[in-house]
Amino acid sequence: MKKNIKNVTKTVKQTASWLMSEQGIIFLLAAIALAAILLCNSDIDVTVASAMITGTAGGKLVSGEPLTTDLTNQASPTLLRNEIDDRIVKVRPMSTPIDQLSRWAGARVCGSMVVDYYSVDTKPTTTSLADDYTETSATGTGGYPVAQIFTDQDEIFEPSETILVPEVQGYDADGVNYAGALVLYVVSKPESGGLNVIAVNGKRISGQSNCVPSIGAGTTLVRMGRAAGELDVQTAQFEALPQKLQNYCQIFKAQVEQSTFQKIANKEVGWNFSDQEEVAIYDMRLGMEKNFLFGSKARVYDPTKHSEIMLTGGIWTQAGKEFSYPAGAFTAENLVALSREAFTANAGSSRKLLIGGTGLIECLNKMEYTKVISAGDIVTKWGIDFNEMHTKFGTLYVLHSEVFDDCGHYNDGIVLDPEYLTKYCHVPFRTEKLDLKKSGVRNTDAIVITEASCLVLRYPQAHMRVVGK
Repeated sequence: MKKNIKNVTKTVKQTASWLMSEQGIIFLLAAIALAAILLCNSDIDVTVASAMITGTAGGKLVSGEPLTTDLTNQASPTLLRNEIDDRIVKVRPMSTPIDQLSRWAGARVCGSMVVDYYSVDTKPTTTSLADDYTETSATGTGGYPVAQIFTDQDEIFEPSETILVPEVQGYDADGVNYAGALVLYVVSKPESGGLNVIAVNGKRISGQSNCVPSIGAGTTLVRMGRAAGELDVQTAQFEALPQKLQNYCQIFKAQVEQSTFQKIANKEVGWNFSDQEEVAIYDMRLGMEKNFLFGSKARVYDPTKHSEIMLTGGIWTQAGKEFSYPAGAFTAENLVALSREAFTANAGSSRKLLIGGTGLIECLNKMEYTKVISAGDIVTKWGIDFNEMHTKFGTLYVLHSEVFDDCGHYNDGIVLDPEYLTKYCHVPFRTEKLDLKKSGVRNTDAIVITEASCLVLRYPQAHMRVVGK
């Protein structure tokens, strides 16, 4: 043993002596240069490789160097956690203004899935002359000749009412000079049809004063107020009967489930059952919005469930008016015409909503506003932000809705009078817990969200479809 140690010691001394010689130094320099070349042409991290040791069970150990992120990522790539934003952005691709408006205003509870409602209309105020009337110089009692005229709607007039003929000139007392529009007075309604009228400010014809001048077919006649005599006690009766309309409540549902193991599992973000419930409710309301707008009222039979399904009718077809404009070319003139149609002819409130698709709203944004048409500030009503638009006819609260785009109404919109929009609920919005564990169905927590409801337009003439053609 001692002999071996002496031999090793002798060999080490000889090697060290040789390395200190000139030849040894040259050898060491050559070895260092070769190592440098190999390092430059290699993708291997010598430092990491030299520091990383494989353990007896296959694990990774670090020896001789401090633990760095490079060594950690090589040995255990998932150990260091990336930065994760624990705030989940709940995407809301489309708003639900109709559903929101109906909930804000409150709903009427109905005891049946079939809703009957009544809408009282107003008596028409204008009509047209059906046949030409040619002026004559017939003598009249008290100096007022009686003329018989025929209109498109004789039934809207009663004796003692006055009629304005805005397209025909009236005359002054001498019956020669023009003085405003012609005014007629209804004397009676013959059983044979038509109206017996006299001219309040008629024309002098062949020496006869107060004659009814010629009126062409199609001329507008405007019904005005009654004019009673001093001894009149009674007048023609007038009663209004509400019109009965009907819609169906539709049962809207959404179900949310979460397994017990999913509930107790650790998560990177705070995503719990309540978050899932919120998303389900939003998706449910989005579907309801489409039914409330464009649904078709029907009863259908489901052959799989062996039951009848009731579908609600949308307010799009319930609107009593329609306005058309050239698609993609909405101008200030179109807006004035739209406002005139929306706010005139017994059209309800002076403030209404205009909810439209992308094409219509884009056209409105491209318009140049003037003193006659102005765009106001953002107004918050019913929990919704609207852009206010003013015309001389009334104010429109404008809102973009992508629901119109999804349903094929890109260039369309609807003008709504919120005073006459009513929601009926047979089953108000509610959630119910399902005990699927005890029933042996699934090991989950579950809820079902339900609402049975419909929307109705109580006064159709106050609402209007806007269609881009």
